[in-house]
Amino acid sequence: MTVPMTLHGVGRRYGPRGPWVLKGIDLELPRPALLRVEGGNGSGKSTLLRLLAGIDAPSTGRITGRPPSAFVPERFPAALPFTALGYLVHLARLHGLRGRTARRAAREWLERFGAGEFASTPLAELSKGTSQKVAVAQALLGGPGLLVLDEAWTGLDQPARELLDRAVAERVADGGTVVFVDHDPRRLAGVQDTAYRVGDGTVWAVPGSGARAPEAPGGARAEDGPSVRVEAEGPPGARPPLGPPGARVREQRADGTVTLTVPAPASDALLRALLTASPPWHVRSATPAEAPPPPSASGSAPAPPASRDQHPGPTRGIGPPETAEPPDAPGAPRPPEPPSPPGPPGVTRSAEREADPPEPEAPGSVRHEGPAGPAERRGHERGDRDEQG
Repeated sequence: MTVPMTLHGVGRRYGPRGPWVLKGIDLELPRPALLRVEGGNGSGKSTLLRLLAGIDAPSTGRITGRPPSAFVPERFPAALPFTALGYLVHLARLHGLRGRTARRAAREWLERFGAGEFASTPLAELSKGTSQKVAVAQALLGGPGLLVLDEAWTGLDQPARELLDRAVAERVADGGTVVFVDHDPRRLAGVQDTAYRVGDGTVWAVPGSGARAPEAPGGARAEDGPSVRVEAEGPPGARPPLGPPGARVREQRADGTVTLTVPAPASDALLRALLTASPPWHVRSATPAEAPPPPSASGSAPAPPASRDQHPGPTRGIGPPETAEPPDAPGAPRPPEPPSPPGPPGVTRSAEREADPPEPEAPGSVRHEGPAGPAERRGHERGDRDEQG
C-alpha cells in the first residue's frame, strides 16, 4: 500500500523573525492525483511548491511520505557551466540513470521538445523558450513519483505546451502525483482531481474543483473542454485502467467491450494504459466525443437554424434587425448624416480634402509646432512679398 505524502503542522518563514508565509498546514496528497494550486501574487504558492518538492525545509512541522520528486521552477537558472545535453545527462544521473541510459534519455527528451539541435549549446546562450524546454525535460527524465510544476508552461511554444500536457497525464496514469501552478485558468481544466487555494498563510481545498465533481446530464461538464470517446475490448469481467485523470467508464457490456471518455489532454495516456495493461486491451476506436455536424451536399457545413428572436433578412452583426428599403423611397425622410470629425482649426472640410500631403522634412530640420508668434508671422509675410516681387 502506497503511503500518502503528508504535511504535519508545516510552517515556513524566511529568517528567524520574518513574517509567516505559511503556518500550521496539515495536508495529505493522494497518489495518483493531479492537483492545482491557486492564489494571488505573494500568497505563498511558490513557497508551498518548494516545500512539497523538498527544495526548502519547513521552519516548523514536518513532511512524511515524499516519493522521488522533480521540480520545474518559475525561473530556470540558465547561468550554469553546462551544455543543454550535459546538464540533462547530469540530472539524469542524479535521478538514478546510468551511463548510456542517462545520455539516451537526455537526447530523447530534447528531441521530443524540438530542441535536439541545441544539444551542444551552452545553457547561457539558449533563448528563454529553449531554456524552459530544458528545465521541463530535466524534471521528466526519471519518471518521478511527485512532479511539481511552478508556471512550467510559461515560455513554451504551443507544441511544447501540448507535449507537457500529455506528459502530465502520463505521470498520473503511471501512479504519480503532479502538483502545478499556472496563470491560465484553462490549463488542464476538467482534468485535475482537486484545486487548493493559498491565502492568509493557510491552504484549503476549493469545493467542487476536481474531476470527480458532479456531472451534468450527458456525462460532461462545460469546463471539461474537448474529450475523446474510446471503445476497447478486454478480458470478460476485467476493469479498464483508469489511471489517466478524468477517464470515466460510460458503458461496459458483457462481452468485455467498454466505452470510456477522457479529456483530450489525457487521451494518449489512456490509450497507452490500455495497450500496456496485462493482459493488454484491444482498442477498437478513438473518436471525438462530440463530433461536428456532417457537411452538406455542397461541401459546406449546414447553417444553424434561426431562433425565434431572429428577424428574417440580412443581418451583419448583433443589434436590431435591419429593414430593406429603397434609398430614394418617396416620402421617406433621409436620416441625418453623422457629423464629421473636426478638422484643423481654421481649415474647412473641402480645403482639408484638397490640401496636398505635407512634404517630407529635410534631415536635421527643426519642426515648429503650435501657433506662430508675431515675429514668425512677420517673417512669413516678408517672404511672401519677396516671392511676389
